[in-house]
Formats: sequence, C-alpha cells, structure tokens
Amino acid sequence: MTDTTPVRRWSALPPVRHGAGFWIVTAVFLTVMAYSTVPTPLYPLYEERDGFPVSTITVIFAAYAVGVVISLYFLGHVSDWLGRRRMLVVAVLVSALSAVLFLLWPEVPGLIVARLVNGASIGILTATATAHLGELRSVAKPDENRIIAASVAGAANLGGLALGPLIGGLFAEFLPAPLVLPNVVFLVLLLAAAIILMCVPETVDAPTAPVTYRPQRLSAPRGSRSAFVAAGFAAFAGFAVFGLFTSLAPTFLSLSFHENDHLLAGATAFVVFAAAAVGQVVFGPLRVRTQLAIAAAACAVGLAAVAAGAVAAELVIFIAGGAIAGLGVGVLFKGAIATAARVAEPERKGETLALIFLIAYAGLAIPVLVVGVSLLFAPPIAVLLPFIALAVIATVSAAIVMRRQERSL
Repeated sequence: MTDTTPVRRWSALPPVRHGAGFWIVTAVFLTVMAYSTVPTPLYPLYEERDGFPVSTITVIFAAYAVGVVISLYFLGHVSDWLGRRRMLVVAVLVSALSAVLFLLWPEVPGLIVARLVNGASIGILTATATAHLGELRSVAKPDENRIIAASVAGAANLGGLALGPLIGGLFAEFLPAPLVLPNVVFLVLLLAAAIILMCVPETVDAPTAPVTYRPQRLSAPRGSRSAFVAAGFAAFAGFAVFGLFTSLAPTFLSLSFHENDHLLAGATAFVVFAAAAVGQVVFGPLRVRTQLAIAAAACAVGLAAVAAGAVAAELVIFIAGGAIAGLGVGVLFKGAIATAARVAEPERKGETLALIFLIAYAGLAIPVLVVGVSLLFAPPIAVLLPFIALAVIATVSAAIVMRRQERSL
C-alpha cells in the first residue's frame, strides 16, 4: 500500500494524504479527550448552583466511566469492519451530542446522562483512533518504527486529558457563563472535527462478506495469571488515582486547603495528567523492568507527598506529590499494557488488552464513588489517607510482581 492508495469515500470533500490524515486524527483525538475532562473544575459551580452533596459529583463522574466501559465492550472493536474513519466520525458526533445535553439539560439527571454519553464517545474513540493512527503512519512512513505512532497516540490521549481541566479552569476563572460557554465552544469544534475527518483516508477494507456483530470478547491468559492479575491491579489502582484528581480535586482543594480558585483546580488535574504523559515519553526508551522500578518509586513517593501535603495543609507539597504520582501512574499503566500484551495468548491478544482497559476504567469509577460516599460521613483527610494507603499498596506491589515476571519472559 502507498500513500496514493485509493480510499473508500462517503464524503464530497477532497481527500488528504495519509501523512496529513495522521495529524488530523491526532488533533481530533486530542480535542475529544480534552472535552471529556473540561468539567473537572466546573463541578463545584454545579454543586454551588444546585446545592447537591459531594457524593452527587462522584455519581456524575462515574457515569462517564460507565459510558466508557459500555461502549468499549459493545463498540470499541467495530471499526475493524465498519471502518476507522466512519467510527471516528461517530465518536466525535456522540461527544457533540453530550455537549448539546449539557446545554439543554443542565440539571443533575441531565448531567449524569451527558457524562454517560460523553464516556460512550471516548470508548469508541480510543481504540479506533489508536488503530487508525498506526495504520495511517505505516502508509505515510512505512520504514519508521511503529513506536512513533503509538507514542503520538498516547500523547494525544493523556495530553487531551491533561488540557481539559486547564481549559475548563480558564473558562471558569476568566470568561462569562462558565457552565455554558465551554460547551458551546467545544460543540463547534467537534462539529468542525467531524467534517474535517471526512477528508482522512480510510485504512480498513470493506469486508467481502457480511459480518455478524458480536460484543468485544474479553480474555485473561491461561498461563501467567499472577502477572496478568498484577497488571490488572496496576491499571485499576492507577486509574483510581487519575479519577481522584479528575473528579474530586476541586472538592479537596476547597475543603482541605480553602482554595476556591477554579483555574487552580484545573491546573492541579492538568499537572497530574501532564506528568503521566511526560513520564511515558521520557522513560519509554528504557527497559520495561527499569520503567516498572521507576513507576513503583514514583507512585510511593508521590502518593506519600499527597498525603503529607493534605495533613500539613501545604498546597505545594500536595500538587507536587500529584505530579510525581501522575508520572508514576503513567509509566505504570504503560507497563501494565506491556505486561498484558506479553503474557496474552497470541490469538487472543486483543481480547486480553480489552479486558485490561475495562479493568482500568472500572478503577476510574468504583473507588471515586466510594470516596464520594465516604465524604458524607467523614472529613476529607480521614477519607483521603486510607485511599492513598491502598493505592500505594496496589501500585507498588503490582509493579514489583510485573517486574519479576518480566525477568522470566
């Protein structure tokens, strides 16, 4: 296949070359992921407007993770026969639908539905965009190491998650109508992205025979169960840390540090995700065993600093700890994916990776719900410290087990 390969067309727009298509998909990937975390610094504004408890914020946030899990299971793989570009357009339009819901139904039930729909768009997007980027790059630069495309996909994923809270904080702090304007702006951006995507080359050939739909198969490897379980724990615990900063960071800043600056709330979440993205890029060339050692140390030190900052009411230590922990979680999750891929049976590698992602997004939802409910009955510090202790145990022990397993592979 060459860069001039004809593509399946369902648009009147002129097609672009595979190299340009690669960067278009990257930009769209980044934009949709960013919109998914824009609400992070806005949750306190909804809470103040409607007077609902902290536990409601966690339910709204958890709806997002539930949407991701459901769509990953039912739709994350259908681009293999329906086409990458087509499913990317669907994902973007579903995200645009969530923006419409935020605008037209701003009450709590509407927020839950909007976040569920937004999560569904992410479940479709992540696997599809990652696969599409790899395929576009392999055509545009056939001699290039495939790790380049994977690194760009990872940077777009985590980079978007990092930018979203910062953008939301800027809207909340400096612009009018912070519960309306961000959704209007991203609605326009998403609709434009859906149109531009129609110019991108398709990289999946239409099947010659009808395809019978089935949900995504999930598979744990029969051998090396201990390594897979450790990878699952790492993914679950790592995303639990992400979930804490994405959903409840503004609440902890307000209750523990008496800081109500929306830009600060967004910047705190930004630092965690940005550190995760940087960690994956900086330490990516190292051996997996070395990466896992760094991840274990960073998770332990970073989470301990978060706890120390919360107890001492030192905001700088709290945020610095979040950055170090974020770096560790980013490297750890990359190691978890690498471990799962290594121990998976060759014919079921996709099914095993799908299961790891589902476990990760369960970690995004369940612990945050527990923390949110616990805040109804206990002060923030009494809730945060046990959470951190469990997260340290899970991340460090998982990294150690995966590191030992790596030695034997």
